[in-house]
Amino acid sequence: MNKPAVLFDESHCEQCACGNGLDFSFSFAFQPIVDAVNKTVFAYEALVRGPEGQGAMTVLGKVNEHNQYAFDQICRVKAVKLASRLDMQAMLSINFMPNAVYQAEYCIRTTLAAAQTYQFDTRKIIFEVIEGEKMTSVEHLTSIIEAYQTMGFHTAIDDFGAGYSRYNLMISSPPDLLKLDMGLVRDIHQEPNKQAVVSGIITMMCQLGGRIVAEGVETPEEYFWLRSQGITLYQGYLFARPGFECLPEPVFPD
Repeated sequence: MNKPAVLFDESHCEQCACGNGLDFSFSFAFQPIVDAVNKTVFAYEALVRGPEGQGAMTVLGKVNEHNQYAFDQICRVKAVKLASRLDMQAMLSINFMPNAVYQAEYCIRTTLAAAQTYQFDTRKIIFEVIEGEKMTSVEHLTSIIEAYQTMGFHTAIDDFGAGYSRYNLMISSPPDLLKLDMGLVRDIHQEPNKQAVVSGIITMMCQLGGRIVAEGVETPEEYFWLRSQGITLYQGYLFARPGFECLPEPVFPD
C-alpha cells in the first residue's frame, strides 16, 4: 500500500488547520467530560461541526473512503489548534477513524507536529475510537491502541455497547477509558437489565485498571444511580451541552 505523502513541519500543520486537502470546511464544538468527585473538567471532547455550527452529519456525510485519511489528519490538527487557542487546561479527546490509520507510528506524526506548532502538551491528548465503526481487523485496532499508549497518549473506546462491542480488544489491549453508550445510560435507574449489564462492565474495567465514562447522562436520576455504582466520570446535557468553538463550564447536580 502506498503511503500518502505527509510532511511534518509547521507549514503542513497550517495547511491542515485550514482544511487543505478537502473540498468542505468544518470546525468543532467542545463538550466537557467531568470528574464528579472533584467537580472539575477532566477533558473536553472535540465534536465535529459545520463551519457555522451545523450538526455533525452535515460534515460526516461528506466523508468517504477516498477522503477519510485527509479528514482524519485534518481533524487532529484543527482540534489541537483550536484547543490551544482556547487555552484548554483539561485533556483533549479527539475521535479517530481506525480505518484511516494504516500505520499508527506514521500517521501520528502530523498530530505530533501540530502539538509542537501550537504548543499543546501531547500528554493531554486522548484518542477516542468510535466503537460503532466496524473494523475489518481487531488486530489492526489493537496495534493502534498499543502504539498510542506506548507513545504516551491516552486511549478510549466510545459508545461501548452500541452494537460492535470489542471484547477481544479489552482482552488484548484495554484502553484507558471506556465510554458507556447512552443507550445503556438512558433510564438506567429504573431498568434492572441495563443495571446488570453496566455492573458487569464496571467490574471488568475495575479489574483491567481502566476508568468508565458515563456518556449521554441527561437526568439526575441516571446520574445518582451511576454515581452509587462508583462511576466518577460523566458527559451529557445534565452537566453541559456542547459549545461551538468554546469551552462550556459544567454544572453539577446537588
